[in-house]
Amino acid sequence: MTIRPLALGDPQQIGRYRILGILGAGGMGRVLLGTGPDGRLVAVKQVHAHLLDEIEYRARFRREVTASTRVSGAFTAPVIDFDVDSATPWLASVFVVGVPLDTAVERHGPLPPAAVRMLAAGLASALHAIHQAALIHRDLKPANVLLLRRLRDAEVDHPWAVNGQIRAD
Repeated sequence: MTIRPLALGDPQQIGRYRILGILGAGGMGRVLLGTGPDGRLVAVKQVHAHLLDEIEYRARFRREVTASTRVSGAFTAPVIDFDVDSATPWLASVFVVGVPLDTAVERHGPLPPAAVRMLAAGLASALHAIHQAALIHRDLKPANVLLLRRLRDAEVDHPWAVNGQIRAD
């Protein structure tokens, strides 16, 4: 996972979160690494500036943030804070350390069949939790699926093949 440094003009603070770096960007916003008052790391999604004046987009963001707070599942990163009325709307979720599925396959080759089955089960669970909150994941792709390391019997299994987390980019 690459964390890019902040550039001149990037926010140093969003809500209660001190911003540490840039995790990535998508069509609707960018994701920043932050730390809360308690020291916990968070992923802060901030809406792109060119979308700020679009009333329809702001309304959709508000609906999706509200629905996202109802998503709870073992394979989703929970939303823990947000401000949809801010000059630049944002939401914060638990920061998950992982490797995107596309990167893992690029580096290590195809996942073993057992790992694919476990990943499929995790993705199905995550999508079920998302759909239960009346949301549709509009950008499900390998780059938005994080693979986490898992320990079993004090040994590391296949390094990227176990718990799939869907990230919202």
